[in-house]
Amino acid sequence: MSSMKDLVSIVTGASTPNGIGNAIAKRFAEAGASVFLVAEGTTAQLELARQECMKYPGAGRIEYGVFDLAEPGAAERMVEEGRKRFGRIDVLVNNAGIRSYQKFGDFSRADFEKSVAVNLAAPFFASQAVLPVMRGQGGGRIINIASQLGRVTFEKRALYGLTKAALIHLTKSMALELGKEGIVVNSISPGPVKTQPVLDRMQADPADAQRRIDSYMPAGRFGEPAEIADLALYLATTKATFLQGEDICIDGGYTIH
Repeated sequence: MSSMKDLVSIVTGASTPNGIGNAIAKRFAEAGASVFLVAEGTTAQLELARQECMKYPGAGRIEYGVFDLAEPGAAERMVEEGRKRFGRIDVLVNNAGIRSYQKFGDFSRADFEKSVAVNLAAPFFASQAVLPVMRGQGGGRIINIASQLGRVTFEKRALYGLTKAALIHLTKSMALELGKEGIVVNSISPGPVKTQPVLDRMQADPADAQRRIDSYMPAGRFGEPAEIADLALYLATTKATFLQGEDICIDGGYTIH
């Protein structure tokens, strides 16, 4: 495993059990990083996530903060709090996201505004806020968690896919402008992964879950959050910094047909 010793990371959306952000935080802690866990959830959830990260013998400092990233200014406050607590920020993982599944025509303006606020505006403004810190350090890594639905369509996913497609574009735009400063920006687009909502749907209707696997998944299964975390660790630590502005789709083959 690549080392993140002496590196500091902010991971948003880090408290949800079986979530991708939680898995990334744990993988970073296992690699020796200090991690600032961020979520809008309860302090109890975040404390549990902190304890899970601290189980790794080489983990750095693990702290947390509650921020509702739908609120204007919350992303900037989050970054400033991370800087004050840790003194530096080497890796920013913009993972927090929300889903709003409706038939097109049924979305409300509130649905639209909240999805854009969390899925797009928060990564945008958190990334802008972290620039002075990373520039002062001589570089850093920004990893945006997008989705395969930013590349392909699926029913009732118009709003979610829109925000993720925009996040992929933002990733490329940021990389174009920031790469020469040593700030490496890439995104990850997970396919169907066994997060808690997916696990709940699998349990509620196993036959439908198997139908989806047979129809869309050449890998013959859904993904594991830990697999996304492994890719995030690679992007956070790789010396192959010629890899910039890429959206890496890790979806079990979902988008190849």
